[in-house]
Amino acid sequence: MSLNFDDTKVAFQAKSKSGLMLSFLIFLSMYRPWVVSLGTSIISLALKWHLPIKWVIRGTFFEQFCGGESIADCQTKIKQLNQFNVKTILDYSVEGQESEKSFDHTLKEAMNAAHAAQSEEAIPFCVLKMTGLGSKSVMTKIQAGVRLTPLERQGFDRFKERGHQIAAEIASLNQRLLIDAEESWYQDVVDDFCYELMLTHNQKQPVVYNTYQFYRHQMLNNMKAGFAKMHESGCYFGAKIVRGAYMEQERNRAQERGYVDPIQPNKEATDRDYNEALRFAIKNLDHFSVCVGTHNEESSRLLVNLMHENKVKNNDQRLFFAQLLGMSDNISFKLSQEGYNVAKYVPYGPVEKVIPYLFRRAEENTSVKGQTSRELMLIRKEINRRKLNK
Repeated sequence: MSLNFDDTKVAFQAKSKSGLMLSFLIFLSMYRPWVVSLGTSIISLALKWHLPIKWVIRGTFFEQFCGGESIADCQTKIKQLNQFNVKTILDYSVEGQESEKSFDHTLKEAMNAAHAAQSEEAIPFCVLKMTGLGSKSVMTKIQAGVRLTPLERQGFDRFKERGHQIAAEIASLNQRLLIDAEESWYQDVVDDFCYELMLTHNQKQPVVYNTYQFYRHQMLNNMKAGFAKMHESGCYFGAKIVRGAYMEQERNRAQERGYVDPIQPNKEATDRDYNEALRFAIKNLDHFSVCVGTHNEESSRLLVNLMHENKVKNNDQRLFFAQLLGMSDNISFKLSQEGYNVAKYVPYGPVEKVIPYLFRRAEENTSVKGQTSRELMLIRKEINRRKLNK
């Protein structure tokens, strides 16, 4: 089965003329890395000097890539997406401090998002970054085999209490939880805790999903090992599979500290393992539920074809496609039109506090081969199509 991901009429059906032009200007500004670098530096200085630029950010990058400043503020975006059968995954994108107060605040926000999901059919998943609940420096020490101080051990115990609390709440609400990936030097600690939560909550259905980043060369084996562990324990396995978002930090740290680079040798190797993960998921679908986070058209087509070949219904709840808000609408809206389960990751939070997220989004767009040029080409095509059809 072949899907036309070049159908811009479908891709941008939710965009007004002004919204389309805004998207064009934003991706045009991200087309050259030096522009992104200069822009982020200027914004950082303006914020440091308390210049009134919040309204500029809110009307541009925030509008493109975020849903609002609060869950209530996201309702307009949620309803707009749902009109086209595209669901929403609310993502609190504020990077907190490593403090008990910040961790408790993140837990409270996660609880609020869980109850929003329970009351809103258009929200199929909750999402959580574990380092929002506990100290990444402590997790790093644990993974490195370094003995914790009594105070650090208490802090780690509180982290696990928070994790169990939110997972139990989400399970009681009959919702599903996507646990985000982290950097490799503490990912094993997150994995172990995620499997602990799966053993508790995935007995009857997939509630907890772990995330696997396939730019790491061990990830396919890690995912298969996680599946085997859960399957042997009689649990359902939940996975979100992505290519990844920490490549530069990973390579730099490996080089600085003299250990083996955990990153795949090239993009082809990443694509190979990612697509093999899709095949593995379909092969084991009776016990495997997956959220496929991808902006890659080839991988999206592959999963569609695998579903078709294996007689899996388009709307089978064990399979979800997901893309970031503001990107790859040609994939999201085409898949939703064909009846597949699709969701957009919708970041939210106060404008000034999600700026680090927006900076990363801009920088990643400049580094992902062809992503920005592809977005620009599709937007240009739709602008021209609308001109011709006036």
